[in-house]
Amino acid sequence: MARRISPSVDKPKIDVKMDFYHSKYSKSKRKKFKFKRWFLGLVFIFIFIFGGIGYIVYQAGFSPNIWVPSGKKEFIVFIKPTDQFSDLKKQLYSNGLIVHRKDFEWWSKLKKFDQSLKPGKYKLTGGMSNNDLINQIRSGNQEPVRLIFNNIRLKTDLAGRISQQLNCDSTVLLNLLNDSVLAGKYGFTNETILCMFIPNTYFLNWTTSEAKFLDRMHYEYQQFWNKTRLEKASAQKLSPVEVSILASIIDKETQKNDEKARIAGVYLNRLKLNWRLQADPTLIFAIGDFTIKRVLNEYMQFESPYNTYKHEGLPPGPICIPSISSIDAVLDAEQHKYMYFCAKPDYSGYHNFATNYIQHTTNAYLYRNFLNSERIFK
Repeated sequence: MARRISPSVDKPKIDVKMDFYHSKYSKSKRKKFKFKRWFLGLVFIFIFIFGGIGYIVYQAGFSPNIWVPSGKKEFIVFIKPTDQFSDLKKQLYSNGLIVHRKDFEWWSKLKKFDQSLKPGKYKLTGGMSNNDLINQIRSGNQEPVRLIFNNIRLKTDLAGRISQQLNCDSTVLLNLLNDSVLAGKYGFTNETILCMFIPNTYFLNWTTSEAKFLDRMHYEYQQFWNKTRLEKASAQKLSPVEVSILASIIDKETQKNDEKARIAGVYLNRLKLNWRLQADPTLIFAIGDFTIKRVLNEYMQFESPYNTYKHEGLPPGPICIPSISSIDAVLDAEQHKYMYFCAKPDYSGYHNFATNYIQHTTNAYLYRNFLNSERIFK
């Protein structure tokens, strides 16, 4: 039997070099893959960490952290020139304005806010962030003071009123008001310096110094006495200071704006004829007893340059800081022939006017009887 020879089958040849290459490539690929996974994992960890830190920082600095009491839209904080960071914290914390105190203190240290404060009056609103608060104070962005003064009789009254609204020392301000050299710098004397102050509403920073306050008032005085008012004063043959002195008397004669110009006309008529003004308010000012409600004959002998019963012309200075309405009443005084006026025998606050002494005597008699009936004897 013939031997069957089976066809030879080609066995795959193994390329040792290629196998080694693929094996080496595979290992390298796996290493790169592992490195990439490790690197990406590290990146994600860093993102997570720094993202968390960023979130914490953002929350501490930029998220709302200021709360104001319910029913209020804002809260005013005052920082004195001598205040430290601890004083500000005490003010903020005692009023419950800071929600997260540690965040505020940490952010303050981060921005070195705790090392320097700018004094002033600052308005805080609900929902502000720590960063908002710090930037506002650091920039000195103050809330202006709405400064108002009226019904001021004496320098001490003015110094006290201003010190209540600005961070001024009343004693320092009073000393400046009594400084004749400073008064001369502004064009006034110690007696007339109060003429420089025009009662109005002014907006100033709370930190305005005593000297800067006076500079501002002098500037406002110059603005007030514009060309129109100066021309009117000249027409009355009065200087601005004399207008203010007369206006101060009118202020104490009546609170009725609609009769101020008429009273001004009476006094101008007297000045033109060289009569004594015989103004009760000047006598009361001279005596210094502002509780007097009835001027007695015995008071008229009191010796003082402010006693217009004894001395002709205007007193040496204003008896109060005159209102704008009284100043304008002098400038726009009524032209009439009245030489006298007397309070009406009632509590209306108005006056009876007379062109002659006989008529005035009748008016004065009626008023005296009214005072007697009301048991007002002094």
